[in-house]
Amino acid sequence: MTDMTHNSDLPTGGSGLASATGIVSGMGGQGAREIIAILAVAVLVIGGGEFLLRFFDVPQFILPAPSTIAAVFASPEITTISQHYGYTLFELFAGYAIGASIGLVLAAVITQFPFVEKVITPYILLLVTTPMLALVPLLILNFGFGYTPRVIAVALASGPMVMVNAATGFRRVDAGKIALARSYGASTLQIFTKIRIPMAMPMVIVGLMIGAIFGMITAVGAEMSGGGFGIGSRLTTYSSTLRMPEFFACILILAVTGIAIYAFFFWLGKKLAGWES
Repeated sequence: MTDMTHNSDLPTGGSGLASATGIVSGMGGQGAREIIAILAVAVLVIGGGEFLLRFFDVPQFILPAPSTIAAVFASPEITTISQHYGYTLFELFAGYAIGASIGLVLAAVITQFPFVEKVITPYILLLVTTPMLALVPLLILNFGFGYTPRVIAVALASGPMVMVNAATGFRRVDAGKIALARSYGASTLQIFTKIRIPMAMPMVIVGLMIGAIFGMITAVGAEMSGGGFGIGSRLTTYSSTLRMPEFFACILILAVTGIAIYAFFFWLGKKLAGWES
């Protein structure tokens, strides 16, 4: 399964969360100067965008100014957006919990039983390479416009991402440590729980993070396919009625959600796999 992971080119000693992306390595020791620089760039971009849009008198229905977008969060419409955002979070959490759980179990099974890996690998490849959004209309046709097709789509999108990264982590454990444990009479279960899981934790967390992000994208895409509720449906409604401030307010909420997902798993990686750095 190593060739299937998104991080297969990483060396054994740095295959975890801290080396999964260039952003991660730069987030750990931020000083005051870096934080000030980040805030200064944000002010420059937002302020510059506000000035240019107003200077050239760009119509609001084409691209609203940042202040106009910010005003949405103080308007009554934010109540409606918040309700639909709650529907999206429910779909994401439910589908992700199912997909990630199955993915972790499958990763453990195929690590211990190579025959099982040979049997299910073609199907896992099929799930990884197939855009789950393409299956949403079929799922809606079979399960209706409720939560069910969206939760299934999120589970199918997140599960394989969790599985391939976790399986890679389980396989990258130093063979010398396993041989030493066997020489002391450790069982297969003890080796897996005491050696493989702790050593694979950085890659497991990377898989969980990627699965969560893919799940959020799939949830929003599924909502845009139909159903009438969820922040994805709000995006469709606002874009079709040229309500661009509300549209970009939804985009901003989704962007912050993605950052929150990343920050959570970065924090989790520091707690559970801080030894790697």
